[in-house]
Amino acid sequence: MYTVAQLVGGVWGAGGDGGELVVRDPADDTPVSTVPVATADEVGKATQAARNAAAQWAATAPAERAAALHRAADAVAAVIDELAAAVTAEMGKPLADARGGVEAGIGTLRQYAELAPLRGGRTLNGEADALDFLTPQPRGVVAAITPWNDPVAVSCGLLGAALVTGNVVLYKPSERTPATGWLLARALDQALPAGVLSLLTGGPEVGAALAAQEVDVVAHVGSTATGRAIAAAAARTGAKLLLENGGSDPLIVDAGVDPEWAAEQAALGAFANAGQICVAVERLYVHREVADDFVAALVRRAEALRLGPGRDPGTELGPLVDRRHRDHVHGQVAAAVADGARVRVGGEVPDGPGAFYPATVVTDCRHDMPLVREETFGPVAPVVVVDSFDEALRCAADSPYGLAATVLTRSMSHAQRAWRELPVGTVKVNAVFGGAPGGAAHPRRASGQGFGYGPELLDEFTATKAVHIEAPGGGHW
Repeated sequence: MYTVAQLVGGVWGAGGDGGELVVRDPADDTPVSTVPVATADEVGKATQAARNAAAQWAATAPAERAAALHRAADAVAAVIDELAAAVTAEMGKPLADARGGVEAGIGTLRQYAELAPLRGGRTLNGEADALDFLTPQPRGVVAAITPWNDPVAVSCGLLGAALVTGNVVLYKPSERTPATGWLLARALDQALPAGVLSLLTGGPEVGAALAAQEVDVVAHVGSTATGRAIAAAAARTGAKLLLENGGSDPLIVDAGVDPEWAAEQAALGAFANAGQICVAVERLYVHREVADDFVAALVRRAEALRLGPGRDPGTELGPLVDRRHRDHVHGQVAAAVADGARVRVGGEVPDGPGAFYPATVVTDCRHDMPLVREETFGPVAPVVVVDSFDEALRCAADSPYGLAATVLTRSMSHAQRAWRELPVGTVKVNAVFGGAPGGAAHPRRASGQGFGYGPELLDEFTATKAVHIEAPGGGHW
């Protein structure tokens, strides 16, 4: 059982007068964490404390900030097993996957520690007796509101980039994984000056109170609805926004591909982390030529996945984060069936405790069904059969979201058309996951704005200032 404490102005155990939350293990409903809830007044005081600490951290040499981030990465590595166990206990991810998320977070901290001191401004060609240059400066106070589905990796990206560029951070982890956020903040705090990082916990009301504060940046990874509420608050305060929000990522299966290989890719994209990945495959457009064989192979792969608690080493598909989310996922499947779709495997709520939901393949879907159009965020693969690549591309592009897309094809011309024409931040050809280190993209439409990853994230947390210096009136200093 984790007993979470807040960190405000360098003091652990501060605040929490708004009550207490209890987080339950999604595998068996047992209590996992008790969490203090910050009041709006406490959020305001934390913001002022962060503002008081901002100038000194901003004035710290970039190399010193980078060294602190390296020490923070060491501190996180020292508690990797504890962090992975907390992720599994709070949101159900299989333990090996949870550990992989922590390792990814550590790697991100080290990446930003190496890159940040190398990024600077540039000089301009002006008058011969003047000096003109552009220089990056920290933006100030950053509110980082992070998700539950990959809590360490995502948090390390936002926190690492914000801190190493000289900003102070108010960190609010998801109310579904607060102990994970608390353990991460404890590790980071060991390497940072007092007051540079604060931890605020609680539900959506705490995130709303934080977004309404006079901060300089609000960085949020989570649902589109929450992102829009944050954007409305930032419009009133003038804060810069970094948003990675919901998605409904398409997978196109072109004619001529190996259906077994395509089904392997689709199963990985739709069922990894029980479908609770920002760039999970949420809708499949399959050419009629390969549809029957593809669906049969995908059903076999779904049937073979071992469902169970994340702490069991044999588990391949853990529970959903909670029963409320499972109700959402199952509700979308049930609505599709009522509208003529057919469940080929899964699609039923298991008996017993926990928030388990099986890998589910749904066929006879139409592009206009909510199961296809809206974000499901669960282990569900809705299949829409198409008659041409043009139809698949048109349907894939027709979405309110714009996070990512995958195309499986043997045609180079189709691959080229896909990356040019799909209105999304990331296009992957012949692999649902993967890519070179340091990749960064802009999500589009309802999926957000601003770089969320890669070296470019460092620039998001800085403001560029133009400087012009001339000698005084006589021409000499």
